[in-house]
This record gives sequence, structure tokens and C-alpha cells, in this order.
Amino acid sequence: MNRRRFIAVLGGAATWPALASAQQTPVIGFLSSRARPDSEANVAAFRAGLQEQGFVEGNNIAIEFRFADGKFDRLPELAAELVRRPVTLLAAVGGANSGLAAKAATSTIPIVYVLGTDPVALGLAASLAHPGGNATGMTIMAGGLAPKRLGVLHALVPNGTRFAAMADPDTPEGKIQIDDLRSAAQGLRLDLRILDARNEAEIEAVFATLANDRVDALLVASDPVYDVNRDRIIALVRAAKLPAIYQFRDFTTAGGLMSYDPDIADAHRRAGVYAGLILKGRNPGELPVQQPTKFNLIINLKTAKAMGIEIPPTLLGQADEFIE
Repeated sequence: MNRRRFIAVLGGAATWPALASAQQTPVIGFLSSRARPDSEANVAAFRAGLQEQGFVEGNNIAIEFRFADGKFDRLPELAAELVRRPVTLLAAVGGANSGLAAKAATSTIPIVYVLGTDPVALGLAASLAHPGGNATGMTIMAGGLAPKRLGVLHALVPNGTRFAAMADPDTPEGKIQIDDLRSAAQGLRLDLRILDARNEAEIEAVFATLANDRVDALLVASDPVYDVNRDRIIALVRAAKLPAIYQFRDFTTAGGLMSYDPDIADAHRRAGVYAGLILKGRNPGELPVQQPTKFNLIINLKTAKAMGIEIPPTLLGQADEFIE
């Protein structure tokens, strides 16, 4: 969404009763498929968005947090628990499974989601412009970026022909990524092996497989389970001495080689803005689903040097940020 359109949306007339009042402190239920330790930056950004609308936690707003720690089967009960609380608004972040769990738990409490795929395809919105119902939010398109990441990885290893991708086939984002990656690999004439990893044990199994399977590079797909296990994945990639690309900059700042991503913290800030608007009376069904406008290629030069990987000049020229 461009800036003029966003301002026009914010300036529109309220169509729902205001949910915040001086007599009762509104409570936001914050539901995430991720873990608390790897979510601090996103939580801070969400709070910042709320503050832009005049809501400060501990002052005129309360937030109840629930983290599934990468265990998707916990999300429905966590969402139901927040609805029983009851909360004034649900923020469902960390992927499509959180949004789907929130939507299944309530058709009346407003929902603001942050997810990585098309909410229309998931049934969370009638359209991006007019989502309808009780839910709206941000799609960061993380799943849809998989082909771009594969192209960047191929540019890093231009003579490579056999690549691997670690993905979760059971999530909505994972299914889309796998299909998109297979199509992109055909276009690049790459032999791409998809390795399923739904949990910590399967992540370990992936690298046991890679130890016996010669591949030129690895793509780590977008998945909240991988966020929870970020440091372990980076360590396993380093031990395997594989060039790799990751889903978010957090991986690169933590020692991963490369990432290509939208600004996920900004998506959470904008979700906080939307939450504040809804608390003031805006109808979530009339707030357009927002999409990212900027994407960043980040390269960790320190990691490249330690792993003996030479970054081609063309790729260096495309990078938006270097970590040294």
C-alpha cells in the first residue's frame, strides 16, 4: 500500500463502536506461534505501533501474551484461552496458523494478524482491499519470497547444480514455498531436493541426511519452528560448511550467511497501529490488508570469511546491508 492510500485509510470514519474507554482498560490478547525470546523485537514494534495511537501498556492498555514455542498444535487452545479471558482484541502473529487459530476461536472479537501468505486464499479475508468480517492485518509475503531466495543462492553458487531446501510441508506457508521452489528450480535448471522438517527432531534429521548427500547450497524456508530453533540451525549449517540463505535478518545477524526478507518488525508496528485504530472504533473488515513495500538482502561478510565463501561482486552490488 502506498503512503497516500495508507493515510487515507487512517483518516476514514470509524464504523465500529469504540472498544477502549476510560471506565475499563482494554486487553489485547497477543498470540504467537513463535517463542518469547525470539519475539522481543516484534513485541517492541507492536507496542510502538499502539503507542502511535495513544495506547501504552500498563497505562491505558493491557496485553496478555501466549507463545506456542513453535508447537502449532497448541495454538487453538491458546486462542480459546484468550477468548475466554475475554480479551478486547486478538493480535495473531507468527504465521498463518496463528491467524487461523484466532479466526476459529472467535467471529466477534476483532483480530489483527501478521502472516506470511495470502489471507484471501486462507479464508481470513474476502479481499485484500476489503477483508470483511472481524479480521485484518499484514501479510509479509515471506512464503512467496522463496523463489527470489533461491535465485540469490544460485547467484552465490553459480556453478552449483544440486541444491537442498528445508521446509515444513504441513503449514500453509510451507506448502506454497515448496511448490514455488520446485517451479523456480526448474527455471534455473537446478536439481532441488526438498527436505521436510516440522520440528526440532526433523531439523536434526535434515542435517544428518545432508552429511551423506552432496549438495552445493541450502535454502532454509520460512517457518516459525525455524525461528525458534534459529541458533541451532545456524550452528548445523556452519558445521556442514554449506552456503545458505535464510528467511529473516535475525538469522544473518546471529551468524547466518545471507537473508532476503521484508521488514518484519515494521509489519508488527503497523499491526499495533491497526490494533489502536480498532480500539478507537475502526471496523477491522474495512481496514485493507497491508503488504510490505521494501525487501532487504543482507550478507554477513564475517561469516563468509570464516566459512571461506567468496561473495561474487554482482551479489555484493545487490546487497542492502553488510554485517562485518
